[in-house]
Amino acid sequence: MASQHRKPRSAGARVAGIRTPALATAALTSVALLSQTANAAPSDDGKPSLEEVEKKVDDLYRQAESATEKYNAAKEKTTKQRKRTDSLVDDVAQRTQKLNEAREELGSYAAAQYRTGASAPDTAAFLLADTPQDYFDQNQLMSRLTDRQKGAVDDYVTEQSATMKQRQEATESLATLTDAQSDLKIAKAAVQKKLGEARELLSRLTAQEKARLAAIEKQRQEEAARKAAELARQQAAEQAAAQQESGGASAGTGSSSTAPSPSTSGSGSEDPSYATKAEKALAFARAQIGKPYVWGATGPDSYDCSGLTQAVWKAAGVTLPRTTYDQVDAGTTVSLADARPGDLIFFYDDVSHVGVYIGNGMMIHAPKPGAYVREESVFYDGESGIHSVVRPT
Repeated sequence: MASQHRKPRSAGARVAGIRTPALATAALTSVALLSQTANAAPSDDGKPSLEEVEKKVDDLYRQAESATEKYNAAKEKTTKQRKRTDSLVDDVAQRTQKLNEAREELGSYAAAQYRTGASAPDTAAFLLADTPQDYFDQNQLMSRLTDRQKGAVDDYVTEQSATMKQRQEATESLATLTDAQSDLKIAKAAVQKKLGEARELLSRLTAQEKARLAAIEKQRQEEAARKAAELARQQAAEQAAAQQESGGASAGTGSSSTAPSPSTSGSGSEDPSYATKAEKALAFARAQIGKPYVWGATGPDSYDCSGLTQAVWKAAGVTLPRTTYDQVDAGTTVSLADARPGDLIFFYDDVSHVGVYIGNGMMIHAPKPGAYVREESVFYDGESGIHSVVRPT
C-alpha cells in the first residue's frame, strides 16, 4: 500500500545530487564523521565499532520516518473509508425503511381487494408474500398490479440490492485498510525498539569519545550555517540584480515600478497573495518551535514532519495533503536558489522528510523522534540530502 504513495522522481526534479542519505541527527552525523578515524572492526570485547553503530542507527532513523509517512497514508485512507462505510450503512437503513413502507402499502391494497372480492385470493397471497422477489416469480399475476405499484416494488428491491452490495464491499475494504494500519503500527513499534537498542549503544561511548563527538558536531553545525549564509548571499545578489533590471526598465519607459519584496528570492517578482499567506504560515510555524516530534502527530501539541507543514499552511488557509509523498506534488517545483519563505523543502530520494523555508538558508521542521520543532539550516544533512523545493498552490 505504501508503494502507492512513494512516487518515483526523475533526476531533473532534484535540487542537488542524488544519494540516499538517512535522516541523521546531529549525534548520528557526528558518529559518522568520527567513525572515519576509528577502526571499523569490532573491538576485542565484542562492542560494535563506532562505524557499525552509526550505520545501524542511521538506517533505523530512516526506517522510522519512512514508516511514519506510510502510517499516515494508511490512517488517512482508513478514516475516509470509515466515513464512506458509515454513509452507506445509513443509506441502506433509509432504503430498507422505504421498502418496508412500500410493502405495507401494497399489503393494505391486497387486503382491501380480498375483503371486497375485487381480486382472487391468490392475488392477496401474492401481494403479502414474504419477499418482494416473490412478486416477480409470478408473472401471471403482475398484470393485476398498476404500473405505479409494480414500479415502486421494482425500484426499492433494486436499490436495496445495490446498496447492500456496496456496504459489503466498503466493509471489506475497511477491514483490509484497518489490518494494514495495524501492521504498520506493529512495524513501527519494532523499529522503535531497535532505535532504543541503538541509543543504548551510543550511550556507552566513553567521555573522551563524547568530547570528540561534541567537537565534530560543532564543526558540522558551522559548516551547515556557512552553506546557509552562502545561499542567503546568492539569493540577495539575484534579488538585487532583478531590482536593478526592473529599475532600468522603468527608467526606459518612463513608468514607475514597485521594487520586489525583501522576501523575494531569485525570480525578482512575487505573487502578493502568496507572500501574505506565507507570512501567516511562518508566524504559525515559529509559534510551534519547541514542541516535540511525535510520529503520526498533526498538532497542536506535537507534530511529525508532514503534520507540521500541513498545519503551518492550514493556518494560512491552504489545504495540503497529509503525507510527504503527496505534499511534494501539491505545488510548483522551484530551484533552491529561488526558494522563498513559505516554500516546502523536501529531503532524500524517498521524499521522507519535509520542512518549511523561512529565508536565509534556514527552515523550521520537526526533525525526528526524540527531537523538537526547531529552526535549522536546510543543509543540516548536507547539500545532497535536499530533494526538491515546492511552492504550495
